[in-house]
Amino acid sequence: MARAHGARAQMALAFETVYGTAPTTGFRTVPFASTTLGSEQPLIASELLGQGRDPLAPIKDAVTADGDVVVPIDVENLGLWLKATFGAPTTSGTTTKTHTFQSGNWTLPSMAIETAMPEVPRYAMYTGCMCDQLSWQMGRSGLLTATARLVAQGETLAVATAAGTTTALALQRFGHFNGSITRNGAALGNIISAEVTYSNGLDRIETIRADGKIEGADPGMAALTGRMEVRFADTTLITQALDGTPCELVFAWSLGASASFTFTVHAVYLPRPRIEIPGPQGIQATFDWQAAKAASPARLCTAVLVNTVVGY
Repeated sequence: MARAHGARAQMALAFETVYGTAPTTGFRTVPFASTTLGSEQPLIASELLGQGRDPLAPIKDAVTADGDVVVPIDVENLGLWLKATFGAPTTSGTTTKTHTFQSGNWTLPSMAIETAMPEVPRYAMYTGCMCDQLSWQMGRSGLLTATARLVAQGETLAVATAAGTTTALALQRFGHFNGSITRNGAALGNIISAEVTYSNGLDRIETIRADGKIEGADPGMAALTGRMEVRFADTTLITQALDGTPCELVFAWSLGASASFTFTVHAVYLPRPRIEIPGPQGIQATFDWQAAKAASPARLCTAVLVNTVVGY
């Protein structure tokens, strides 16, 4: 009897033309580290009295389909998740392509994602998948990954794939060693770790339907927040926090002129942190920053992915 193993699991992704309808072609296999994407339907215990001490059969509650996908931050496949988060990019260039994603789009694309466990076999197709949140962490070492939080319309199970013949983009990962952080154009030193979280604030449209699915998910107010843990060496960030003025932060990774990812947050506001002296070791400060719409450019953030992919 075959048993499912994560090592053999596969994931295929395609963008939908019609929300909730999986396309028949155009699926790409995508690399992922783990996923909690799935559908669940809890049971509601019976509340009825007068039927004895033993409870009656429970009834089914509403179906919820959502979950996280942990993906590598790489040169080509990352563009698929950036498109899901921000919308279609503006692409320029000849051989080397520059894909520019901007925040603030009123409409976001939906995806069909199939997770495959071929041993069982179990092929789960999740339609109407939209990206609610994209986040990542920066450090000195370790594997560099991003987490995409998805909201799906529903799940369809099958014993054979519905993705058809798939294609794949090249996998070339960025590492923490390739990363840098700049503030107002100057390198920002003494950063121990950093976190970035962009949220679309999706609003589930939970209407009454015979199939138990949601009607859709509408983008709400966006939010861009993060955290920086800093070795306390100067008062630059403290002064900015006290003044209440914004700065521009740029998180960037590069593997050369034709392979880079730059994420620019145009107006970052810093809170006044508590400076503690926990002992004889070095002093650190933590800034839980928030971003707002900048005056110029008039948006939260811009993500630029440089590679050789013709388009997303």
